[in-house]
Amino acid sequence: MLFMTRFMMLFIAIGLVLVGCSQDQTNGKNADQAMNTEITPSTGQNVVQDSPEYAAKNEGELSDQDFETAYEMCVKALSDYYKAVWNGSDIELDTYIENDQLKQYTQQKIQSQYDVHIKHNLTDDLVQDIEIGAWEVEYRDDVDGGYLYLHLPVQINMTVGGYGEVTEFLVRNVNGKLVIVDWYTGAKDSYDFMVRGENLTIDDPDIWNDSEWVKKLDSMTGEF
Repeated sequence: MLFMTRFMMLFIAIGLVLVGCSQDQTNGKNADQAMNTEITPSTGQNVVQDSPEYAAKNEGELSDQDFETAYEMCVKALSDYYKAVWNGSDIELDTYIENDQLKQYTQQKIQSQYDVHIKHNLTDDLVQDIEIGAWEVEYRDDVDGGYLYLHLPVQINMTVGGYGEVTEFLVRNVNGKLVIVDWYTGAKDSYDFMVRGENLTIDDPDIWNDSEWVKKLDSMTGEF
């Protein structure tokens, strides 16, 4: 009887050890599965595909604390823009612009330049990246909460060679989000140079809300 009791106790002890090992293995598998879920390529792709939102430091106002974020947004917009007009890449204008008139004009600007590049067989020389030179940004006050003015010299690096030009941006805080309210590249023979005019002073953040100005621009071009 004593032998049987010891045998039963040994059997129970072995069973407890096996159960414990099984639970540890199961927990280990769950931990591995959780970690794998966080780093799967599909999850990473979803994160990349989400459009970035450039939030203002304070929801109701602009300040010099927004300089860096506005700069990052404009640089990303320029990168997407040059890859669209040369490489035929997509650009998500809603990420940067809210005004429908400015979006429509910018889309036409991109399409027009891409068509020219196709016509002259220039689309094999792809944009690789862009570099920003000595950029400037300043806050300007007005009755609608102020706006930021950015002056960005950009070097566009192509597969072979490259070129440079300067773009000016005006940025507002709209419901806590930084958005581009005007965007002008005044290089000689550029689309803006030919359509909007040369040597413009870019200082009106509400220009694309001016229906008369937009109609006048439309009547001159008939393109948007």
